[in-house]
Amino acid sequence: MSCREAQELLHGYADGELDLVRNLEMERHFRECPACASDYERLRRMREAMSGSVPYFQPPAGLERRLRSRLRAAAPAKRSIHWQWAAIAAALVLTVAGVWRVALMSRHPDSVEILAAEAVSSHVRSLMAAHLTDVPSSDRHTVKPWFSGKLDFSPTVGDFPSQGFTLAGGRLDYLDGRPVAALVYQRRQHVINLFVWPAPGRLNSETSTTDRQGYHVLHWTKAHMNYWAVSDLNGRELTEFAELVRKTG
Repeated sequence: MSCREAQELLHGYADGELDLVRNLEMERHFRECPACASDYERLRRMREAMSGSVPYFQPPAGLERRLRSRLRAAAPAKRSIHWQWAAIAAALVLTVAGVWRVALMSRHPDSVEILAAEAVSSHVRSLMAAHLTDVPSSDRHTVKPWFSGKLDFSPTVGDFPSQGFTLAGGRLDYLDGRPVAALVYQRRQHVINLFVWPAPGRLNSETSTTDRQGYHVLHWTKAHMNYWAVSDLNGRELTEFAELVRKTG
């Protein structure tokens, strides 16, 4: 994918409107092109800030009537009727634009939905590209040191073979506009990708669950770290896995 194609699809990707193949192509391009990745990150953060802090309101009933009445009362007798209607039209355009923006913002996915889509895409990509691990190992004392020098943080790596969740290794991935640790676990024939990266200033949160494209997605924060688990494993067992990770994280 070229930078021109990526720029044309940037807003569609941010809105979660692209199909899986295009999502994978965009993510691959972001890993290869820091400039486009930076453009996407700016767009994502701008939309997150706007959706979280900028108030939007539905115009109250009768606003158009009151505008017309006040403009007629304020307009000097010598003013042309054309100027009055121009002012009314301008006010109505602003009102309609405000209503349209409310509708537009309401359909934009929030940051959690965008991250869920990114996590699922990364999970699928790891399975399709036969690149599940950079460091294949069931020894957490091998996997954890491997990340040293590759990330600006050290992920906690747990292993739960007695509970049926076996560590398969780890790799570098890219989520939320930054490199993250991807820890890979096996549960029978099911693969679990656990994505971990810093969450500065965030307190511990409860585990949230969502489903996307046939995959279960769990996420939570603990000790100023983000955790996102993705798998086609059934929800009950994936929740069991998440609780085990929470106890070690």
